Amino acid sequence: MEGNQAVLKGKAIFSGTLTVETGLHIGAGSDFAPIGAVDSTFVRDTLTHVPIIPGSSLKGKMRTLLAKKSATGYILHSIDQDNDVIARLFGMAGKNKVQPARLQFYDLFMTEDSKELFSQLDTDTYMGEIKAENVINRLSGAANPRFIERVPAGAQFAFKLVYNLETDDPQELQEDLKTLKEGLELITYDYLGGHGSRGYGRISFADLTLKGIGMPADQESKLVSLWEGIDA
Repeated sequence: MEGNQAVLKGKAIFSGTLTVETGLHIGAGSDFAPIGAVDSTFVRDTLTHVPIIPGSSLKGKMRTLLAKKSATGYILHSIDQDNDVIARLFGMAGKNKVQPARLQFYDLFMTEDSKELFSQLDTDTYMGEIKAENVINRLSGAANPRFIERVPAGAQFAFKLVYNLETDDPQELQEDLKTLKEGLELITYDYLGGHGSRGYGRISFADLTLKGIGMPADQESKLVSLWEGIDA
């Protein structure tokens, strides 16, 4: 099995704010819902019960969108056939190749301002809203109602993402940062979570900044300039 370990030359920390533009549902999973109860709840922080966005949801969506963008056919290829840039950004664990991920995603927690705002509102659930949906039987016309818990529009989350700097090759670095920026932009024109075809899960990013850790100041300055100069 081929491995690809690289020397760590520093870390680039991306920080910003993710805003929920339309109700967001990332399911917590439930095997049973009593009659009249919410059929599908969203994932919460176990300790505080405040809504969170798992980093795995953001990573999985971004990788899938980038893979679709680079696909050459109608059918999306398997994950072990992702191109070199996607493989080194998101990682690879195939039969013949192991590629550690350069990107490290964090779970997203509600900002303090959003927690204060939504804790004072009269919402359907604690910091959540209930959206009634109907599945209509085409033959009989009968409605099958269900109730989905969503993070309300306007909620803001602290976004954090780490990129491991493992190369001095300017072309490779350009490819990595350009692909990352493309991934972030693609998500804003798609959706996070479930029921996206119904309008759920639209998000936006704001105030994205880059800070270098464990690298010389001139290297950090070059990274910032490169990032700001890239058109997704």
